[in-house]
Amino acid sequence: MITAIVLIKTSVDRIPEIAEQIAALDSVSEVFSVTGTYDLIAMVRVRQHEDLAEVIPGRISKIPGVEGTDTHVAFRTYSQHDLEAAFAIGLDS
Repeated sequence: MITAIVLIKTSVDRIPEIAEQIAALDSVSEVFSVTGTYDLIAMVRVRQHEDLAEVIPGRISKIPGVEGTDTHVAFRTYSQHDLEAAFAIGLDS
């Protein structure tokens, strides 16, 4: 699974509506409304690298009110859940 973190600039007066439209797309697992340079951050998860082109410029960027995106592809994913499982290896519960 390939994970991309997509930083999104939007029309400020439509952030909630745009966030809902992005969240409804297949391959988008979460959308966060954030402070700072960008208005939204979307987590996109796809099976193949080529699928990112379909989701990000093909769908997200075409939503009315999306003014720009900046995409970062994850090399590895680390989470608290993964760490707990790793430390539990070999331990009897």
